[in-house]
Amino acid sequence: MRGIQIIAENKIGVLRDVTSIVAEHGGNITFAQSFIIKYGEYSGKALIYLEIEGGDFDKIFNSIKSLSLVIEIQEEKPFEQVFGKRVLIFGGGALVSQVALGAITEADRHNLRGEKISVDTMPIIGEDELAEAVRAVARLHRAEILVLAGGLMGGKIAEEVKKLRKVGISVISLNMFGSVPKVSDLVVSDPVMAGTLAVMHISEKGEFEIEKVKGRKI
Repeated sequence: MRGIQIIAENKIGVLRDVTSIVAEHGGNITFAQSFIIKYGEYSGKALIYLEIEGGDFDKIFNSIKSLSLVIEIQEEKPFEQVFGKRVLIFGGGALVSQVALGAITEADRHNLRGEKISVDTMPIIGEDELAEAVRAVARLHRAEILVLAGGLMGGKIAEEVKKLRKVGISVISLNMFGSVPKVSDLVVSDPVMAGTLAVMHISEKGEFEIEKVKGRKI
């Protein structure tokens, strides 16, 4: 897997031309993102980032470089090699910080041994807002597990948790009121422990597997 970062003119057809070159030389795009740069020297230009497996990488790189609308191109390490697997933590600020304490401490232990695990937090309240955030996790690159930290969650949030689990992302819930604990993979009373277990579950070297305790409360 190799990454390419491209800065190009913000014109119609640039992404089409780039992806056509990748396909022409036998490459398979496993991840892509594109957005407009807002600040600095390249403000208003398009940044395109691709992760590619297979194909003739040198021909792909040089063919893209030769496009008239491409300003700059460089090879980058894939995100998984830089940031690794992601732990997501949503909920009330005080509880989110406690879950993050456990997750960050445990991730540090694993990362010192050569793994790459990152921890993302978002303090957020409100059924609609949390439901939207949970639904969006399925679209996040490298997302492996979600921890929901709050005192009351249910309704739309629980429905989105069910959908998220169907796409293979595990969900840990704190022991709270509402229906979310009933539909989560694991319910944990201690927020610090919840963060610790989340990291241990996605770690390649951890000895904890949610599948073995699925549906339990601890």
